[in-house]
Amino acid sequence: MTGPKLLDDFDLVLVLGGGNALGAYHLGVCEALLSLREPGRVIGCSIGAVTGAILLGNTSSTRMDRLREFWSHVGLPDAPLADLLPGPLRARWSNGLGLQTLFGGRSGISRPRFPGWLSLLPGVPSDVSLQDHRPMAALLDRLVDWDRLNASPIRFSLFAIDLERGEETWWDNRRDRIEPRHVLAATALPPLMPPVEIEGRLFWDGGLGNNLPLDHALAGLLEHPTLVIASDLYAPEGGRPRSLNDTTLRAQDLGFALQSRKRIGALRTERALRRQIDPATPPAILGHLVHRPPGHQRALKALDFSSTAIRERAAQGRADMQGILARLPSAPRDEPLAVLTSAAA
Repeated sequence: MTGPKLLDDFDLVLVLGGGNALGAYHLGVCEALLSLREPGRVIGCSIGAVTGAILLGNTSSTRMDRLREFWSHVGLPDAPLADLLPGPLRARWSNGLGLQTLFGGRSGISRPRFPGWLSLLPGVPSDVSLQDHRPMAALLDRLVDWDRLNASPIRFSLFAIDLERGEETWWDNRRDRIEPRHVLAATALPPLMPPVEIEGRLFWDGGLGNNLPLDHALAGLLEHPTLVIASDLYAPEGGRPRSLNDTTLRAQDLGFALQSRKRIGALRTERALRRQIDPATPPAILGHLVHRPPGHQRALKALDFSSTAIRERAAQGRADMQGILARLPSAPRDEPLAVLTSAAA
């Protein structure tokens, strides 16, 4: 289904960033977006690759149900009325749930690995990760029709980092056979998860270097006017640290958010130069949606899979997508790259 708010004369690309449990934000974004228009391409990093695989591995009538099923399966039962807890108590609760995931894994995603943590002790054999992510492969096999994904008219791209070469490796359903191992490679965040071996090469999570892969959507020549909707799970804004928890949170946010800021700046410069060289260069619009968590989400927010947090993130994703949709009709239609960013709270 199409709608005028989604600029029918522009190609639509959906870019989904990494952020583990924060990826419930993608659920809300997709709920608001995909009811209006089908993207021609989906690009995913880490949990964004998981989201993309579920979307394209199901029919248009069932994909959102399968994505909700994923979050329902991996979610943790929460305390009654957890969203009504005072901020400081809610922060402790959230971090406690994050610690539970860190040490105990998460149903449908990972489980403790042996020796894992114990390998830090003297005399215990070495290990390369804390958890085993084979449960994710089993869950994806249940939720994703891989034949449908690979035959989809929607182009799907995901990537991981070759840990020995230090370079991105991309897989694309137009060229490659996408399988669970590719999604596991795209989500193998060290030291939590082990590297994934594919054709003799070892891979880690692509978010280590390119957590919101906008360049794969906007760099180079564009054949048509292009609208990119990018769902980013880390915001650059934040307060001054007053604790180690705050310090860890700000370092985490900046480490990922500044990747996006630099890439957007570089892409604006590139597209402006292309327009100078060739005035017929197609215009592009970037709808940059940024997840901005409530104050009680602290250092371990990306491991907080509580049902309340998942619900809050999805609600924010829907609201931010609806806000961008409301602004699209007045967006510049002929700039080399116009950028609309979801408003900070």
